[in-house]
Amino acid sequence: MLSKTGMSTVLLVPAVAVITAGIFYLYGAILQLLSKATVRNKVVLITDSLSALGKECAKLFHRGGARLILCGKNWEKLESLSEQLMNGSDRTLTFPPKLMELDFSDVETMPDVVSDVLDAYGCLDVLIFNSSVKVKAPVQSLSLELDKTVMDANYFGPITLAKGVLPSMISRRAGHMVLVNSIQGKLAVPFRTSYAASKHAIQAFFDCLRAEVQEYGISISTVSHTFIKATTSPHPTPKTNSIWSAFTRQKHHGISPEEMASELLKTLSSKKSEVIMAHSVSKAAIYARSLLPNFFFSVMAAGVRSGTPTKYEH
Repeated sequence: MLSKTGMSTVLLVPAVAVITAGIFYLYGAILQLLSKATVRNKVVLITDSLSALGKECAKLFHRGGARLILCGKNWEKLESLSEQLMNGSDRTLTFPPKLMELDFSDVETMPDVVSDVLDAYGCLDVLIFNSSVKVKAPVQSLSLELDKTVMDANYFGPITLAKGVLPSMISRRAGHMVLVNSIQGKLAVPFRTSYAASKHAIQAFFDCLRAEVQEYGISISTVSHTFIKATTSPHPTPKTNSIWSAFTRQKHHGISPEEMASELLKTLSSKKSEVIMAHSVSKAAIYARSLLPNFFFSVMAAGVRSGTPTKYEH
């Protein structure tokens, strides 16, 4: 026969489960309402819509009633994504996405892309920069051509698009640009010279732009993360024992596409200037880089001596 204490414990477990489920349900409902209020009827462009994060953003914003412009390198995959979105939603409450081929590494095509973007709906309310090319290798093994490719894709392409749509936003005195950036735009770790340089450059560009366009009612937000986790990866991150690998390990410290998409939605609502989505070690490293630079550099150098780099990550 169960004692009163035992009976209380038995009843407590399902009660906690029900309360937890209720909290998650309430959170989902609030998030859905937030998405409708934030992006309803807004023209939202998502670069690299075919990535894991791009797809999650497309789903979330489409359900919220946004007028989506989905960009990517593969037209057939864009069409497939658009069809999935339309089949999974109420067509009386959502808008069919507009599709555009976009490759930031081909900077010469950007003027035509800008023209097509503004012609799609006549304006642009939200621009989400979600794309990058990653390279990981010793600096002496990287060619100048590869350095330029990384800078085109991660810096020159995005800023060309930003500059192209900026006059329209200024004339309307409205708009929101959101940069999804790596935490390596805040600190640099070894064997990522080209990648970190491009991420520092794009971070600095948007930090400057934020101050310049504030008087026009335009919001600029940067959301920095460690890694966006994917369900499966064709290039799994190898295990290393180096000190600085703790800053960039994907398996244990990455952000899921769902988490990041939800954070982007909240950022659009709050218009927060900067968000850091990283574990405590990475956040501590950012402060150490500013407050204790010599200590930080020593840790990085020690990490190089104890770690072996992977050649490339594209």
